[in-house]
Amino acid sequence: VQLVESGGGLVQAGESLTLSCRASGFRFAGYALGWFRQAPGKEREAVSCITSDDLSTHYVDSVKGRFTIARDNRDQTWNLQMNALKPEDTAVYYCAATLYDSSCRMKPIRFMPSDYWGQGIQVTVSS
Repeated sequence: VQLVESGGGLVQAGESLTLSCRASGFRFAGYALGWFRQAPGKEREAVSCITSDDLSTHYVDSVKGRFTIARDNRDQTWNLQMNALKPEDTAVYYCAATLYDSSCRMKPIRFMPSDYWGQGIQVTVSS
């Protein structure tokens, strides 16, 4: 199993960035997919999640209206479109996959360490 993030980098406040995660080694279509982030000195927090049936998306309040998650089962990828970025969005972003759609509906979104995780990618937003 492999999850590989791409698309991170350094942007200025107000700009946009799209993160992508490509998965391999498991039956992608049956998994809920998520994005998490961890800022320096802080705990990892859930950012967004999309259910396996692509019918339900969930976001942490701080990114609602700015971030959009989408999945492509054919390419086994999912993206996080991030608009109107703020310095407080600076973090290492992780993609993750879980068999449990219920994980998406939890508040906060909760994936387990035993779920599939990417290695993380840096996003830095300068003011």
